[in-house]
Amino acid sequence: MTDTSPTLHMLCGKIGAGKSTLAHRLAQSPNTVLLVEDAWLGTLFADQMKTPADYLRYAGRLKAAMGPHVLQLLTKGISVVLDFPANTVEMRAWMRGLLDQTEAAHVLHVLDVPDEVCLARLHARNAAGTHPFKVTDAQFREVTRHHQPPETSEGFVVKIHTE
Repeated sequence: MTDTSPTLHMLCGKIGAGKSTLAHRLAQSPNTVLLVEDAWLGTLFADQMKTPADYLRYAGRLKAAMGPHVLQLLTKGISVVLDFPANTVEMRAWMRGLLDQTEAAHVLHVLDVPDEVCLARLHARNAAGTHPFKVTDAQFREVTRHHQPPETSEGFVVKIHTE
């Protein structure tokens, strides 16, 4: 890969860790497109997403639709910041499957932020009303329970971001 190769940027971190903030910063690079799962899900399915099972169902539909689009962008030489949570082995496997169909470079950005910081940010975000979804502390704990940091065996180029 050269420095001009398209890059797939992926984000792993708990709710409120700063994934979207980092995603917006990364997307400022030339020839880079930002794709935000929450924006798409909010626009397409917000009124139908009431439970974690609903999220999984609609997120799966969105992945099926977005995968070919991500591939096309990368193969056309456009970098992609994929603001979809790379928080589980299964989600990262989907992303790996996309990468394996391209010559693109990649970086898995891991945001290592303490729960108390994430919760404080989540409370501020909920109060501001600027996010398409309000998340309760109980939902934060439920989602965090499924969080799986990446393993070396997954083969990603990892960049750790800490507070």
